[in-house]
Amino acid sequence: MPHDHHHHHIDASTGDRRVVWAIAVNMLLTVAQIVGGVLSGSLALIADAIHNFSDAVSLIIAFFARRIARRPMDDQMTFGYGRAEIVAAMINYTTLFVVAFYLIAEAVMRLLDPPPVQGWTVVILAGVALIIDAVTAALTYAMSKDSLNIRAAFVHNLADALGSVAVIVAGTLILLFDWRWVDPVITLMIAGYILWHAWSDVGPVVRILMLGSPPNLCRTRIGDAVRDVDGVVDIHHAHLWQMDERKNAYQAHVVITEGAEGGAITAEIKTRLAAEFDLTHVTLEIETAQTGCADRAACAP
Repeated sequence: MPHDHHHHHIDASTGDRRVVWAIAVNMLLTVAQIVGGVLSGSLALIADAIHNFSDAVSLIIAFFARRIARRPMDDQMTFGYGRAEIVAAMINYTTLFVVAFYLIAEAVMRLLDPPPVQGWTVVILAGVALIIDAVTAALTYAMSKDSLNIRAAFVHNLADALGSVAVIVAGTLILLFDWRWVDPVITLMIAGYILWHAWSDVGPVVRILMLGSPPNLCRTRIGDAVRDVDGVVDIHHAHLWQMDERKNAYQAHVVITEGAEGGAITAEIKTRLAAEFDLTHVTLEIETAQTGCADRAACAP
């Protein structure tokens, strides 16, 4: 299957402006929530503020990663800077795990000794947070479909939006029934949701950083396509990996029959791999049975 992307790409300058606006509104909201959380005594509101601050930081990281990734290749980075966005995504998912475990620890302490909480302050500020979270989500949603980097920042924001809903529920229950224990319980739920989302989405990031093969391409099928080319005897030392989230690469040692035209076979293989698998970054080493690897069995299949 070809590795196609059918998303509607947003141009770089428009995307950058959206991210800058999202950073600005999240920073303002963070300040308001922290002040409100301290004044009201609500851990859930402070938890929401901490996570919202991580949203802003994640967007800052995503913004600079986008700009770095657009740099052309140079002598230091011969593959280019595209993986800057993957590194940024990994940083952002890591911070999600850290934030979640911090919230769990704080919530457990509050469960043991629930402090008084001012419900109205919690509800009002969480309502404002929900509106801003929705605006931020709208700014980054389309971009998140085509970028692991932006998706990591979007997940931060999505979790925060749902966290704001949970905080509103907690504040309402405190107002109605004085259930102070609801505040840390809601915090635990927010932390659990963050962990679930981060764990679900970090896999593709780790896969790319570990030079894993693209999930929608099969190395065996690619190898079979190469072997089907006239003049190819076998292949070995074959590797398939993702250079970044939009570009894949393939390399292999190709054994051809004696007297066959290596240049023509190389061109045919590259044409076939581009047409059938959308592989355009292909490196092939042409060998014969007499001139190939001395210990072929030791090479990767």
